[in-house]
Amino acid sequence: MQKAYKLSIIYYLIFSLLLIISAVMLFDYKIGFSYEGVLDYYLGDEEKFIPAKSSGGALKLVLPHIFSFGLISMVLLHFLVFTKHRYKKSTLVLIYLTFLSALLEIFTPMLILNGFEFAALLKLISFFVFLSLILYISWLLFYSIIHE
Repeated sequence: MQKAYKLSIIYYLIFSLLLIISAVMLFDYKIGFSYEGVLDYYLGDEEKFIPAKSSGGALKLVLPHIFSFGLISMVLLHFLVFTKHRYKKSTLVLIYLTFLSALLEIFTPMLILNGFEFAALLKLISFFVFLSLILYISWLLFYSIIHE
């Protein structure tokens, strides 16, 4: 791999790491990392003066995430295909898990708003699984670049 490609991938990895850090900070600030916090954020809580989200409001939150989650996943996984991990079955599993966890993380608010409160736990799990997979893929890329 040429040095310019390696450098651009490392820059992308740095920005991806900053995005993940800010995502965790925002999630903690707005929603929190508890089952009740997720339910309160979407269903509202009169005692805490938290208004309930409407389906339209949740859709406004979902739309930019569809693009950004798809983009970061596609770019990182695209880079991964050009490493020694290309022909491993584990790479295919990583691809499916990454997109599945992203879809679950994006669309669980709709389930919560439609009465499926268990989806709050699914939201938390998919959030951490998606970010963990992005970090793992980033580490694989970084390791592949350094040890090439």
